[in-house]
Amino acid sequence: MKASMNGFQMHFDDTGKGAPILFIHGFPLSRKIWRAQVEALRNEFRVITPDVRGYGESEATPGVYSMDLLADDMAALLRHLQCGPAIIAGHSMGGYILFAFLRKYPELVRGLIFVSTRAVADTAEGRANREALAQRVEREGHQPVVEKMLAPMMAAASIAANPTLQSEVESMMRSASLHGLDGASRGMATRSDATELLTKINVPTLILAGTADALIPHSESEKMAQAIPNARLHLIEGAGHLLSMEKPEEVNSVLKDWLRKS
Repeated sequence: MKASMNGFQMHFDDTGKGAPILFIHGFPLSRKIWRAQVEALRNEFRVITPDVRGYGESEATPGVYSMDLLADDMAALLRHLQCGPAIIAGHSMGGYILFAFLRKYPELVRGLIFVSTRAVADTAEGRANREALAQRVEREGHQPVVEKMLAPMMAAASIAANPTLQSEVESMMRSASLHGLDGASRGMATRSDATELLTKINVPTLILAGTADALIPHSESEKMAQAIPNARLHLIEGAGHLLSMEKPEEVNSVLKDWLRKS
């Protein structure tokens, strides 16, 4: 499906019936990371999986993709589909978008699922690294992102268990537009620290993380769980950053159990 909203054309899947769940993918990926979750949940829930602006099949626009801008896109989608408030899940950068969404559109939030993400803002070094990556993308295209992100995206054991996984993820990375890559890199660098929001969250919250995540340590998820009232934390043993594709059966089991009780 596709629709024009907020100044660009967004592609998304909208499957199933019931309470709506919006899944937001991370950098530098696409809505394809949620395929196993769509299949597992579609018989009980309405599952909505968009490609973020500039990623997958969604149109790219020039400029910085602030987390506020990407949150505006998600709010426009929910309003287009007339299905809020929703439970919203965010993976990695999708979690950063989710924090911005929570600040701007609390009335559209019925529950939260944070996957392999963190609340703190980038350090000065982290911001510099993102700017350096954005500049390399402008000069060299996709290759710098693939070199930097592909290997640490998944645990070595996950790749060994599923030989096609790495090529699938690389294909997603290369499907991103260059505007999407440099725009989101700069947008993540300028995002606000969300730590102060954690204690104010008053909707059901699930936090998922892999114990072998090389990009965002699971300790960040543990800190979030300690701060958010009544949050549920589930650590997936041996999984890396891309839980939804590395350990889909365990992720789906946890999601179903939590969603049925939320």
